[in-house]
Amino acid sequence: MENNQALIAQCESKAKQWLSPAFDEETRSAVNKMIANEDKTDLIESFYKDLEFGTGGLRGIMGAGSNRMNIYTVGMATQGFANYLKINFKDKKQISVVVCHDCRNNSRLFAETVANVFSANGIKVYLFEDLRPTPECSFAIRYLKAQAGVNITASHNPREYNGYKAYWEDGAQVLAPHDKGIIDEVNKVKIEDVKFEGNKALIQSIGEDIDKPYLDQVKTVSIDPEVIKHQHDLKIVYTPLHGAGRVMIPRSLALWGFDNVHCVKEQMVKDGNFPTVDRPNPEIAEALTLGLRDAKALDADILMASDPDADRVGMACKDSNGEWVLINGNQTCLIFLWYIITNRQAVGKMKPTDFIVKTIVTTEVIRKIAEKQHGEMRDCYTGFKWIAREIAISEGKQQYIGGGEESYGFLAEDFVRDKDAVSACSLLAEICAYAKDHGKTLYDILMDIYMEYGYSHEHTINVERPGKSGADEIQQMMKDFRTNPPKDLGGSPISIYKDYQNLEMTKVDGSNEKIEMPDTSNVLQWFCSDGTKVSVRPSGTEPKIKFYLEIKDKMCSASDYPACEQRAVTKIEEIKKSLKL
Repeated sequence: MENNQALIAQCESKAKQWLSPAFDEETRSAVNKMIANEDKTDLIESFYKDLEFGTGGLRGIMGAGSNRMNIYTVGMATQGFANYLKINFKDKKQISVVVCHDCRNNSRLFAETVANVFSANGIKVYLFEDLRPTPECSFAIRYLKAQAGVNITASHNPREYNGYKAYWEDGAQVLAPHDKGIIDEVNKVKIEDVKFEGNKALIQSIGEDIDKPYLDQVKTVSIDPEVIKHQHDLKIVYTPLHGAGRVMIPRSLALWGFDNVHCVKEQMVKDGNFPTVDRPNPEIAEALTLGLRDAKALDADILMASDPDADRVGMACKDSNGEWVLINGNQTCLIFLWYIITNRQAVGKMKPTDFIVKTIVTTEVIRKIAEKQHGEMRDCYTGFKWIAREIAISEGKQQYIGGGEESYGFLAEDFVRDKDAVSACSLLAEICAYAKDHGKTLYDILMDIYMEYGYSHEHTINVERPGKSGADEIQQMMKDFRTNPPKDLGGSPISIYKDYQNLEMTKVDGSNEKIEMPDTSNVLQWFCSDGTKVSVRPSGTEPKIKFYLEIKDKMCSASDYPACEQRAVTKIEEIKKSLKL
């Protein structure tokens, strides 16, 4: 109880600082209410710490307080970012940045706050006139030769959240050393240091002048325009889930030649409350309810959904029985990369210097495809900035032709340096057209891949451990796995252990090899001789530890798929027992 009283006193003292004239009347009123309320939960949650500017920027619940997303925490982050840019580009006559935002509540307000603070610091701002997809923000930074960018979005988080993504001049989210450099500067800033009064002369509105060149570039991603001509009336159902894909994705599909696109009417409305879904996340089946309704009514060929900032795409198609099934992130990435490699080969576009990238937790079937097709595949850490890094280090020497991750993110081009649902939706439609041209569905394509390269089932287990005690428990779990690793996974003996914290691979015979990676990471991987793979990593943004399971099997025909699925489900339960989950 004493500890609780001490925490309340600490939070009250901090809250009272937010009653000064530096804060607007609405904020002061909200803070006063928290202080006066007998229930101190809101007060504690809003003030027990400062919203942390991490390597990806800010992400948090909107509201008054130091641990909330509001114009003041956004302003302080931007002031720190501006200070860092002025140090890093001190010899540049005019530093410039791109500012973009999604559909969330307060996103426009936060974007204008960012623009004002940058311009007050003498930095030129290219501010999008309205919401735009995340990939277009990345494209604009490169196209306008800006030094940095900020995108206001909380991606697929629940409606009460918003976020702040920081980008560097290459159009990618900031990496070392700049991530740490920006964090250091942000941590120095106090509210009185923030220059909120914008310089309108330094803020330039952008829109169609970026939209058109971006869409023209996206069109170049197409590999086989002929199949689109044959299947131009492919029945496509698309939903932006109220978000930033609502204009650009239908425009891109039309530009590629698809003229039978049906958009889910209720979800084309820009709305940060996301009234038609519980969570605006295309990974969740519930988010596709209205899309599936329309797809069934129209007897569509494919259903596609983008998340609120239009960087990730989810999809559904009909299985061999004509039933609609959701295609998961691993399967989507698999279909994309299979199509890119095999069809670039078929039309004579594939070069020996081409390469693809996947994250270390994404399906290993992609590696099998690359090996069989004699293409280079690279593994990188989770997070698209690592895929962007691979593109950057090979620029001018090798050509990136596609990369993705299990969490529904894909990038088919190098003129953007973040995942891109605009190009992904268009390419997905082309793959669907290719399948139909061959008398198949997307589901048939997936079955063909499994038959040729081996069946794979991926499953993620999230173990939540909230609070400080939870964080300690997660640390202890990782420590225990390192000191006493499992010998087998559900009866399958482990043959290779990888520890990315010390960048060491240990084989079952005790021999060691170094793992080549750009940095260390708190991730463990175990590989079994039968192809079973388990990756373990604590989440960087939530109080949970994640287990990524991959189960292998052999498929001789599409009719084997249900039996493989059943065996995989059984195997998952056995692995959970092995790991005491």
